[in-house]
Amino acid sequence: MRLLLDLGNTRLKWALREGAHWHARGALGWNEDVVLALHDAWRGLPMPQEVFGASVVDGEREVQVAAVVSACFSRVVEWLRTPAEACGVRNAYADPSRLGVDRFLAMVAARADKLAPCVLAGVGTALTLDALAADGQHLGGLIAPGPQLMQQSLLGATARVRVERPGQVLEVADNTPDAVASGCWQAAAALIERFVAHMGPSLGGTPSLVLGGGDAEALLPLVSVPALLSTDSVLSGLVVWSDTHSPLAPAL
Repeated sequence: MRLLLDLGNTRLKWALREGAHWHARGALGWNEDVVLALHDAWRGLPMPQEVFGASVVDGEREVQVAAVVSACFSRVVEWLRTPAEACGVRNAYADPSRLGVDRFLAMVAARADKLAPCVLAGVGTALTLDALAADGQHLGGLIAPGPQLMQQSLLGATARVRVERPGQVLEVADNTPDAVASGCWQAAAALIERFVAHMGPSLGGTPSLVLGGGDAEALLPLVSVPALLSTDSVLSGLVVWSDTHSPLAPAL
């Protein structure tokens, strides 16, 4: 049994994996008391043999989570740092460690699910885009603010753009709250569509589009190209990676 950890910018997700099945899983926001919440969530769970983690947050939070793992399970977290190549995926970055491990693991999960060639869009605090060829070669990508961060940045940087309520996403808005929400969410959708169209020839035609991240479901109806919704792609990628790299995995 393995405990898998996904430390994202907004939330921490965890899952207990036994063989091919999820035994338990959960998520919490960084605005919560992480130590208390994890102790409560993990109380009474079976003891994992191994713990694997992927993190895009600071080292202080990694240490905090690792301390709870040690207290609850007497285990050490093996943190995955983005490699140049693993699980059939080859990193396009000259410095492989500069590619977010969440993006790399999403590609690992997509290739394992036979979705390549594809474009992967991670819709969260940041909007990340990556192109993955059929042979597992990462062709590069883009990073932009996610739609909610776009709205926060716009409102924080302007004196007269003020909203008194959350906006609705419309094709054309006749008031400021709806105009801000509509502009930011449509901008995210348009960037994804443009990236898919631009990368199509390099990916051999019309690639699959895979949407993941906390805001993926909300963005899905705004994207005009066919798309698949992927949940927990980082944890799924960690499953594939740990199956390959675990010292306790059965020999092939």
